[in-house]
Amino acid sequence: MADSFDVIVIGGGPAGYPAAIRAGQNKLSVACIDEWRNHDGSYAFGGTCLNAGCIPSKALLESSELYHRAREEFAVHGIKVGDVGFDVAQMQKRKAGIVKASTQGITALFKASGVTALQGHGKLLPGRRVQFTAADGSKRELTAKHVILASGSVPVELKVAPFKAPHVIDSWGALELEAVPKRLGVIGAGVIGLELGSVWRRLGSEVTVLEALPDFLAMADQQLAKEAARHFKKQGLDIRLGAKVSAAKVSGDAVEVTYEDGKGTHKLTVDRLVVAAGRRPFTGDLLADGTGVALDERGFIKVDEHCRTGAEGVWAVGDCVRGPMLAHKGKEEGVMVADLIAGRYGEVNYRTIPAVIYTTPEIAWVGLTEEQVKASGRTYKVGVFPFLASGRARAMEQAQGFAKVIAAQDDDEILGVHIIGPMAGELIAEAVLAMEYSASSEDLQRTIHAHPTLSEAVHEAALAADKRAIDSINR
Repeated sequence: MADSFDVIVIGGGPAGYPAAIRAGQNKLSVACIDEWRNHDGSYAFGGTCLNAGCIPSKALLESSELYHRAREEFAVHGIKVGDVGFDVAQMQKRKAGIVKASTQGITALFKASGVTALQGHGKLLPGRRVQFTAADGSKRELTAKHVILASGSVPVELKVAPFKAPHVIDSWGALELEAVPKRLGVIGAGVIGLELGSVWRRLGSEVTVLEALPDFLAMADQQLAKEAARHFKKQGLDIRLGAKVSAAKVSGDAVEVTYEDGKGTHKLTVDRLVVAAGRRPFTGDLLADGTGVALDERGFIKVDEHCRTGAEGVWAVGDCVRGPMLAHKGKEEGVMVADLIAGRYGEVNYRTIPAVIYTTPEIAWVGLTEEQVKASGRTYKVGVFPFLASGRARAMEQAQGFAKVIAAQDDDEILGVHIIGPMAGELIAEAVLAMEYSASSEDLQRTIHAHPTLSEAVHEAALAADKRAIDSINR
């Protein structure tokens, strides 16, 4: 193994491994160090996203959604299936297979791009030196012209509800359950809490979600949030807002949760409690003294708009730096940095980072919410198109939700797009592309969309902003 590289990446998750691959594509010598270990002790690249987050959660969401549709929806289509059951073990086996294929794919990509894959711990030393500790405990010092820190994030552990498997678990634990808990408690009604709650609710668990904030999905457009809350309630998710957990005690084979809201103190007994109260940057034993890399008051590595740290030749990307903790944001930062190192152009437009919640209906948005635009004082117009008016959505038996386009009144620039409905996570890509080019709502209006498609909802929402929608009543 070489001791010196052009680039060393510490972290092989969705920010780190793309950075390493792009650096390799740019004909630089690259090493990527990652210390992720699965429950069986095996090393794997891909970080939380591929091993314990984005990918396995989508696998279980898909399996549980198919089961739910077979029970509740197939009959409407005239499909008779008789008694429908499920096998959690098989669901978990399928999920594990998808995860394994994904992580092994990174190893193949590394090989194709000439990236040296190192599994173990990486620690930044002064002078762009990196201490690599292998699985057997042996240490080796490496040097690089550039070092990219991509150490990721870990779940927040609450003092009032410390992790105590198998009863009080984090999001990874919630993805590994071997049986459906009769009563499931979830702390946090964010993206992770809602997705995990949906999986086990569809399979029969009584799910109670405790959210400390008084508003549901406070980060989202509130028209969209209210629509989402209505659907989750119909699905049986018991979401309690303004509920601040003060204690969680394991008693026998159950967890007794104490929380407070505007009406006083309450008790909740569940079989399993998932703590999904957010994530924090992971920088454990990452930085030696004297590196010149600084952390802010929240533990994030300080960087500029191009992800440069305060140390020459040291960069940081992904969840360990400011901005939304999203895999695609980290990926683009990693690619940007690898291109900048190679003397190429690189930039991330932080105004056009989409967000997606993979529940049913799906939720996605990009840009500003209506509340944010209103607070800015800029005059604006809004167009909303319901999926109930979409022939394609009705044919799919998924005519819930709407598409919403917010545009400036003066120059018609699209300021934000918010979608709740079928395949919202796919539909939002058109809005991201439009906003990347500073498109107007008229640009979307004049773009021909195939019929019948779900994407027509975005087209019609843009038309509705000027009260010119064809397939819905303009208000």
